Amino acid sequence: METYLGRASEQTKQLYKVLLSKGYPKELCAEIAYKNMNTDYTAIRMLGYLYRVTNPRIEDLVDEMLAILSDREAIIQKKELEHAQAVINDMYKNGL
Repeated sequence: METYLGRASEQTKQLYKVLLSKGYPKELCAEIAYKNMNTDYTAIRMLGYLYRVTNPRIEDLVDEMLAILSDREAIIQKKELEHAQAVINDMYKNGL
């Protein structure tokens, strides 16, 4: 975990602390915060979930993590497709 602390954003560190304060095992908290929810977008989404849902079961917490990661991947894919379409449109407009 020490290897992640130096690079972690404030949101990721806050997520780790919130997970610990809710009584989840330390290893699970580190896995979620520092390995999976380690971008501001994912950490903020998970923090929002934890503030809305009082004491989610570990299974529900992991399900939410996977849903957030899936959403993030879909957004990345959409941006990549938009960029590719813009390049194609430019080629049509200006030629090679």
